[in-house]
Amino acid sequence: MKEQHALWDWERRLWAAGYCYVAGIDEAGRGPLAGPVVAAAVILPPDVDLPNLNDSKQLTPRQREELYPLIVERAVAIGVGVADVCYIEKYDILRATKRAMLLAVQNLTVQPDYLIIDALSLEEIEVPQESIIKGDTLSASIAAASIVAKVRRDHIMASWEEVYPGYGFARHKGYTTREHLTALQRLGPCPLHRLSFRPVRASREVNSYEP
Repeated sequence: MKEQHALWDWERRLWAAGYCYVAGIDEAGRGPLAGPVVAAAVILPPDVDLPNLNDSKQLTPRQREELYPLIVERAVAIGVGVADVCYIEKYDILRATKRAMLLAVQNLTVQPDYLIIDALSLEEIEVPQESIIKGDTLSASIAAASIVAKVRRDHIMASWEEVYPGYGFARHKGYTTREHLTALQRLGPCPLHRLSFRPVRASREVNSYEP
């Protein structure tokens, strides 16, 4: 497939330049009203077979769940980082996202020699890097990282369903859906909610969560 071939352009150029371990980095969870932001760093080998690899947003939940174990099995290394709601509230969502990405790189079992990052830069890391706008649609490694981050975050949110019932976290994962907004108005925010986000603040004014 032409699109699949083009997805490896960044990696091929960097491999040709002598960088053996290219880590693609992406996140999931910047936009939701609840839950953590999760980042992943993925180093892929040149000959890996990942059918239908694409930006996680272009895949169905089933496709992501099918690709996830293949990425875990076939990647050279995978690192995951999480910045929780407390960190988001103490700082802000951008700094939390960078924190999760930094942790993801630190959790790699293989030291990367080049980073390609979706839309952001990591100034704290002294590794050559490139910020790529819409990188999850242009790089195989970033696309793989987007899938790992999304699946891991979805699993985290689903695990909170029984702890904080009534919000539908297993379905909408904390995103701004009509179901979630309705639950917020009815129940008020729970400890997973980001009070610094406007819809959550508005719901808090009329209600508060009671466990």
